[in-house]
Amino acid sequence: MKQALLVIDAQQELIEGNENEKSVWNKEALVETINLVIESAKKADAIVVFVRDKDVANGEGDGFQVHRGINVPPASEIFDKKATNSFYGTPLLGYLQDRGIEHLVIMGCQTEYCIDSAVRTATISGFDVTLVEDGHSTTGSSILNAEQMIAHHNSILHGHYNVDNFSVVRNSKEDLFQPTHNNYR
Repeated sequence: MKQALLVIDAQQELIEGNENEKSVWNKEALVETINLVIESAKKADAIVVFVRDKDVANGEGDGFQVHRGINVPPASEIFDKKATNSFYGTPLLGYLQDRGIEHLVIMGCQTEYCIDSAVRTATISGFDVTLVEDGHSTTGSSILNAEQMIAHHNSILHGHYNVDNFSVVRNSKEDLFQPTHNNYR
């Protein structure tokens, strides 16, 4: 089975924050977890894809780049997006389909926006998805703090399905590139 790791909006300024926005919750652990899963992806011979949001740091400079603490593999592909959804207005879907990808492991920022929409769109687009339980973060809102929002999304996205494909939520310490979807079909 061909697989890909999709790291969404793990950008310097989004993770660290700036004068107008606070940093994401548990940012050091997030960067560490992303690096751990990148190593697992490389061992599993999965492709690694980064998506950057053009709204971060006005789409330029160091703040727009993938976080400096993340070990970006040289063979990684990077797509830039203008919308919340990583698949909207980007060549991401075609890129994954052209490579025969069937399973996506998803992680990054922000939980309630770009992570949620990527998981849902990926299942609609014919991919089984593994969301990394401890591999996404956010800043929270006036209703839910970041920890609550992450827990909420881990709960509602585990088992989210679109008839043929669905998502599961698994911890980064599990073998994420040994999909468990067939155990539930």
